[in-house]
Amino acid sequence: MNPDHAQIQGVVERYLDGLYHCDTELLGSVFHPRALYATAVGPEPLFLSMDEYFPIVEKRDPPARTQAPRRERLISVELAGPVTAFVKLECSFFQKDYIDYLTLIRVDGRWQIIAKVFHYEPSPPEPAATAATKG
Repeated sequence: MNPDHAQIQGVVERYLDGLYHCDTELLGSVFHPRALYATAVGPEPLFLSMDEYFPIVEKRDPPARTQAPRRERLISVELAGPVTAFVKLECSFFQKDYIDYLTLIRVDGRWQIIAKVFHYEPSPPEPAATAATKG
């Protein structure tokens, strides 16, 4: 595996762990301090800085607390050059299915997320447990 791809995959794993645990210290280790968080889902586009986004994360009930199953898939990693990369991934948290587009830059020798642009849809309901049949 290309060393850049391995490092970027590590950033993505820490990013997903941070979301699962609602751990802003971990998220802060993968996001550049001036990163942008953006989506157009909703009545108006939403643009947040990390200073605005992290307090929202801290108020969430972490999926890890209830050991909610993790559903995530790294779809692609594309290097645009030696200091810029794009990641597409799918993940599900808080009854929503997300498609995240992460833009990463290499600063001081390490990859960091500089932009998170995403779309989400409500997750389909979990299938109900089937009733046991009487015999």
